[in-house]
Amino acid sequence: MTLIMTAVALALLAGMMSWSAGNARLAARSNEYTRAVAAAEAATEKINTRMASDYLNGGEVQVVANLSSYRAMIPTGSDSSYWTNWEFSDAQGNIGTTFVQQGAVSNYQVLTGSYAGLTGFASTYTVVSDARELDAPQNVVAGVLEGIQLTRIPIFQFAMYSSGEMEVSCGQPFEVTGPVHANGPLYVEPDNALTFDSGVTAVGNIVLGRDPLDTRGALGGTVTYHVPPVSPVPPLTLPIGATNTPQAVREIIEPPASLFELPTSPIGSARYYNQCDVLLVVSNTNVVCLSGYFNGFGTIATNTQVALFVNTNSSFYDWREHKTIFPIDINVGALATWSTNSTNLIRAARGRAPCSIYVYDKRTLPAADLGAVRLTNGMQLPPLGLTVATADPLYVQGHYNQPAATNLGTNITTTCLPASLVADAITILSVNWSDGNASQPLGSRNAAPTTVNAAILAGEMDTTLGHYSGGMENFPRFLESWGSGNPFTYNGSMVKMFPSLYATNVWGQTNVYNPPKRNWAYDINFNDPSKLPPLTPSLQVVSRSQWATLAPNQTSAP
Repeated sequence: MTLIMTAVALALLAGMMSWSAGNARLAARSNEYTRAVAAAEAATEKINTRMASDYLNGGEVQVVANLSSYRAMIPTGSDSSYWTNWEFSDAQGNIGTTFVQQGAVSNYQVLTGSYAGLTGFASTYTVVSDARELDAPQNVVAGVLEGIQLTRIPIFQFAMYSSGEMEVSCGQPFEVTGPVHANGPLYVEPDNALTFDSGVTAVGNIVLGRDPLDTRGALGGTVTYHVPPVSPVPPLTLPIGATNTPQAVREIIEPPASLFELPTSPIGSARYYNQCDVLLVVSNTNVVCLSGYFNGFGTIATNTQVALFVNTNSSFYDWREHKTIFPIDINVGALATWSTNSTNLIRAARGRAPCSIYVYDKRTLPAADLGAVRLTNGMQLPPLGLTVATADPLYVQGHYNQPAATNLGTNITTTCLPASLVADAITILSVNWSDGNASQPLGSRNAAPTTVNAAILAGEMDTTLGHYSGGMENFPRFLESWGSGNPFTYNGSMVKMFPSLYATNVWGQTNVYNPPKRNWAYDINFNDPSKLPPLTPSLQVVSRSQWATLAPNQTSAP
């Protein structure tokens, strides 16, 4: 009996030891697998980080150019000594490499995630890594697949966009009809009824209150969101190079800083100077109109033709800047006629009617004066639309981009053409503007109802202690007394991109303007990529579209 009981006990003990050993092996294998998954993910994330940097600094062109270098990337001992004990492969039998595959060509689609509801161009790249710990007893291999989505969102997809902080206030009822995004904090400061009809996003906090430097006192209004606001969200930046600060982004409206800057570099390719069909160079002594970089600036328009739409002989006073403005006046209607003229050499060189012009102001003016560009007679644009860009302040006088008189004062843009205004600052002068009255007190500068239909990309003076910026409600500047009966009708997209460099006086001075009734709307034409203004920049964001663990030697998710 004793022997029998001893045998049973030994059998039980052996079974328990075998179970314990098996369980220990399973636990060890599970631990090895968990470590291998983490290692494989580290390999995919290393590529994700590099790809995101390349995309945000140089666009998808730079990503495609670097695909082979991504495939050669794995975690190494130079990253950490920990990785010396790991082996990585591309799940296709190639040790020391990573699987990186470009997906379908970019397609225009409705976006999901943080920017749901917007549309943009999206490309997906698949990254797969298999990882094995070299001295692990069970030789476990784990695979990780990561889908990386590179998205380009046309910047004029927003009713309001700011590359940094944004402030929105209102002294009268104000309805924002399109998406709103701030790449910093968003201060919502209603002093009347403020309504957001579409999505509102911010990289920083969305604050119901004033900027800490704004000393105007307590809020006096209410805010209504028809779509719940979202923050924080990933930043949306322009691919201009190593830094994307608002100050650095200002370079897109400047001429090249050096003769040695490559037009194909990240910042060079983003400059309007290099992208426009027509380059207008104005000096103290002459005006030269030539073709853009597309043919090496090699075609020059005759002086007779240039004189049809350019004039440099006028001046007027700007009460906000306290300076006399010497504008380069461009008669847009005459420019539209010239753009289709069979004798236009630049049109012949481009193979179509020009639809973008960069104004390079090389004049030297006294400190009490300010150079600028002014657009007049702008109801009819060239047939393909028009983008006007300059590093100067830009003034728009009278109705702009509304050839159908019956649609003036309305939010109907079916007769409008793609258009954008890009400058240091944008000032609206009504159809009643008179240069002769510009220096007179405000009571002599009475506005009349005016309509402007164009996207705006420009600068602004941010809030400083005791000086409110004016907010997005005053992003287009005014110099007249509008009064409640004289609306300013605006259909477009407002992009606050950088600090103003030339038009730098603060908002809120006396004798500058009385605000109009703001009949503003986001132009839904911009939801159609074929109706975006010429040379519309795209904001870029990188996101993970898929993540999955894989069996070894697999490159697609089950």
